[in-house]
Amino acid sequence: MTKTVAYQTDELAKFLGYNTYTGQHESELSMKFFVGDVHASNIIEGCNSISILILFLTFIIAFSGSLKATIIFGIVGSLIIYVVNLFRILVLSMLMYKYPEYQYFLHNLLFPGIIYGTTFILWIIWVNKFSNLKSQKK
Repeated sequence: MTKTVAYQTDELAKFLGYNTYTGQHESELSMKFFVGDVHASNIIEGCNSISILILFLTFIIAFSGSLKATIIFGIVGSLIIYVVNLFRILVLSMLMYKYPEYQYFLHNLLFPGIIYGTTFILWIIWVNKFSNLKSQKK
């Protein structure tokens, strides 16, 4: 899955006009992401969004609504999280290429906030619009 995410991030970058490519890391289980000839970032297992998707789906199942709403929101929400993650990796890689001195802030603070923030917003929408908790508030 990590290779797929790396490949799709590279394709997204190329579609947006960037000169990028990916390659298997020689000594780690990760993919290297290059901007031009510069190794900008590594895409590791934690970058593939699987753990976030599991967390998201577990939450909406735990606070389920109708079966139809749960399935549709689960699929749509998962796609949103996945696409946001691809853009997150791309923007993070581009910023780390341009501003390597801010790697800690970008990687450990700002960009996790994007993916977790997206998931949190989807949870809020779920609870307020679709879950059975909505009908219990009245």
